[in-house]
This record gives sequence, structure tokens and C-alpha cells, in this order.
Amino acid sequence: MSGALLEARDVTRVLPGPVPVTLVQGINLVIEAGEFIAITGPSGSGKSSLLYLLGLLDVPTQGMVYLEGRDTSQLDQAELASLRLKKLGFVFQFHFLLPEFSVVENVMMPMRKLAARTDREMREQATRILEELGLGAALKKTPDQLSGGERQRVAIARALANDPLIILADEPTGNLDTKNGRIVFDIFKRLVEVNGQAVITVTHDPQLSALTQRQIRLVDGQIVAQ
Repeated sequence: MSGALLEARDVTRVLPGPVPVTLVQGINLVIEAGEFIAITGPSGSGKSSLLYLLGLLDVPTQGMVYLEGRDTSQLDQAELASLRLKKLGFVFQFHFLLPEFSVVENVMMPMRKLAARTDREMREQATRILEELGLGAALKKTPDQLSGGERQRVAIARALANDPLIILADEPTGNLDTKNGRIVFDIFKRLVEVNGQAVITVTHDPQLSALTQRQIRLVDGQIVAQ
């Protein structure tokens, strides 16, 4: 697994019930540092389900997910939560910013949870990331004072707060216009090229997926092309 940050081995996820529903089946995938990957496919093909499994937000019914060579199937919920906080950053279609807090305070939230920095260090880290994303003038603003594109950039800054190895994004441009969607993908591309982080994003937009290095296409929960 030389260079591999994340690996899925024969991963299947089935929702139990009177009629079991298979979300993804037999997924084998290796993701290395510095990769920009799009997960594509028709609606209901299992894109988000796969992302949640790779991001340790869900656990496979069968198979294993390895993070930096570590088998995560043996970890309990507290250990998984700690690993997510330290190693992974998440961006969703809806930004989920806390309206009562300023932009810089929203970005500090994951750092407060990890508790590895002083308050001053957290503020400095949040400020640096926001400035790099072109939001230096918005530090003291609240989310309702920002445009949709700016709010999503704050959400990306928050995902970067703990210097994650991997950014996982689920339809991060779903609520944005074409221009702001391209800005988000340009940010992801820069994170890969400059920081060496891996970015995995679910998208239905073929123009945006074409900007990535690798496209993984799902149909009926299985990888049909990459």
C-alpha cells in the first residue's frame, strides 16, 4: 500500500430490512496522497453511500476500509470519531455553518473539538486559511452576511481546520452557480497540487468532474469505470 492514504477492499453496504437494499457492492479502491477524484454516476447509484463509507461516517456490511494502512473495521464509534476529526475534512452540499457565530469562529469549531491548539493558535490558523481562500475581509461577519459561494468557501475552510489528509465533499457545488462551482473546484485542485492532500468529491456535473485527475463511475452500487 505504498503511498496509499485510503483503501477499500471488497466493501459492500446493505441496509437490512424485510427487503434488504444494497447501497454499494464489491468496491475495491485505492486513493493516494495528492489525488483529486470525482465519484460520478446516475442518481441513486451509491455515490454518497460510497463517500460516507470512505469517510468513516458509515461502516461496511462486508469488507474493510483502511486509513493509512490501519484497518478501521476494528474501531469503535469513539475511535472512528477521533480519527475523522484528526485525519478527514468534510464539505457537504449545505454548508451547515452556525448562524450565531462569526466566520472565524465557525472555522475554529473543529480545532476546539480536537483541543490540540491554544485559542490564539486556533484563531491564527483559522485566519490564515480564510485569507488563503479569499475571505480575509469576512472574518468577523456572520454567515447571513455572506453570499452562497462565500458560505461554501467558509465550509471548506472549516474542513481544512485540522490539516486533514483527505477532504471528502458530497455535491459541494449543488447549490452554487457555475462560476462559484468552478471556484470551489479550483480550490480543491490547489489543495491537491500545493498541499498534497487528497480530495474525493461526489458530483453530478460532468464539466466539474472533468477537472479532476480520476473519475470513478458508479452504476447500481458498483464501479463500472475509472
